[in-house]
Amino acid sequence: KGVEKRKQRCHDVEPVFGNIKQNHGFRRFMLRGKEKVAIEWGLLAIAQNVRKKAA
Repeated sequence: KGVEKRKQRCHDVEPVFGNIKQNHGFRRFMLRGKEKVAIEWGLLAIAQNVRKKAA
């Protein structure tokens, strides 16, 4: 069961994080605090989705 989950990981989430980090230069959050980081991450996710739709 664990091996199946591990195989699925590379298809689900990790490419998105890699794309945000490598192709769009995101390395660290500019704001501090859980609430502000959540907002910043939400904006990054929205930007990623817009880029995906535009492509």
